[in-house]
Amino acid sequence: MTVIERARGQEDLVRKFAAAARAAQLYAPRHPIVTRSITALCDALAVIHAASPSIAIGIVGDNLVVGDLPVARATENFGELMRRLQQAGVERVVIDRGVAADELIALVEALSRGDAAAVAQVEHQAHVRVGRLQIDDKVDAPGDMEAFKRLYHDSVGVAEALWDSAAVEGMPDPNAARSMVDSLAQAVAQNRTALLALTALKNYDNYTFTHMVNVSILTMGQARGLGIDGALLREFGLAALMHDIGKVRTPAEILNKPEKLTDGEFEILKRHTVEGAEILRNTPEIPALAPVVAFEHHLRADGTGYPSNVARSSLNLATTLCGISDVYDAMRSQRIYQEAFATDRILAVLQRNDGQQFDQHLVRRFAQLVGIFPAGNVVRLNSGELAVVIQTYAPDPYRPRVRVMVTPDGTRVPCEVDINLWEDERGRTIHTPVDPSTVDFDALSQL
Repeated sequence: MTVIERARGQEDLVRKFAAAARAAQLYAPRHPIVTRSITALCDALAVIHAASPSIAIGIVGDNLVVGDLPVARATENFGELMRRLQQAGVERVVIDRGVAADELIALVEALSRGDAAAVAQVEHQAHVRVGRLQIDDKVDAPGDMEAFKRLYHDSVGVAEALWDSAAVEGMPDPNAARSMVDSLAQAVAQNRTALLALTALKNYDNYTFTHMVNVSILTMGQARGLGIDGALLREFGLAALMHDIGKVRTPAEILNKPEKLTDGEFEILKRHTVEGAEILRNTPEIPALAPVVAFEHHLRADGTGYPSNVARSSLNLATTLCGISDVYDAMRSQRIYQEAFATDRILAVLQRNDGQQFDQHLVRRFAQLVGIFPAGNVVRLNSGELAVVIQTYAPDPYRPRVRVMVTPDGTRVPCEVDINLWEDERGRTIHTPVDPSTVDFDALSQL
């Protein structure tokens, strides 16, 4: 097996391993989706075991290593599998040739539970060996950014599983969806700023699933700002999560086409609103609000949008909040066929046609919620300093509260200084946003 073939094999193994652990987290051990994911994992292992009697998957420093090759960070599911191993306190897994499906089910179920007791039951199986490590710095404080990051990434994994179940079985798993939205709703209540900042994380490979989660969070953030809470807030979040579920029936060549769609292809794409409503109406225990939002989320207040020839005297509030979130998240995300837009440009789109497409009161509230420079953004001030936006300022979205991190000459400040730009005596303003990947500090850790 060549190095290139080995690299492809290891990437496939990481993908199948993460998918199996995710399925085990959501479904019973003998559920068809778990069975299919274990079969796929067995197939990936068979390719590797054909050339080697065993394969080790482990964490070395900040790297995930399969065999003797580190997995590239850009590889899909790299982060998800590494998080699952770390959360379960696992440093190394060795899988020998001849491993049985039951052994793999026990392994992925233990990883999905993420506790030491579950791992202890499988660490000495005939063909599976698990090496554990003591994690001393795992943080589970309710308001801690690391906890929010884990919740966010786990939610993206659940969204993918919901999409898969809708595609394969014709309906998403309502229990998994509700459980995920309950956790997100609680996090929105604890620290809305921190969770909204996480929606700006870039993961172009998983756009479909991050978009589902982002629209849910952004919709709940808006709804909570309007005083909506409790069960109704969760219904808003669930409806927003499922707003695009009808796209599971859209042909992949249309859904993933990098060029502009033809008129005929666009007509096919537009069916996802009707098909999403149909899927959700036929899914037990899904609130009635969800199919309404799936059907309406591309309709506009002035009667434009689609489905065509649908008259509404007014749109459901959840539909309007979801529509604003949908446009915002889609436009700020870089895609193969689209550069990411700045927030002020997105807000201009939400206000176009003299503000007739969206309720302008809700658009103004949304601008106050996310700010022109959302929390977690890195910005350069007109003074030359680098800062992190830590809180938006509703009366003036252009002048948020920031934390100065780097001086004009490029040195880290010895003690971070918080500045309210709307009242700064030195008259400092934001000059330009800065790509967070170009700085040597974690902006989100400042929230």
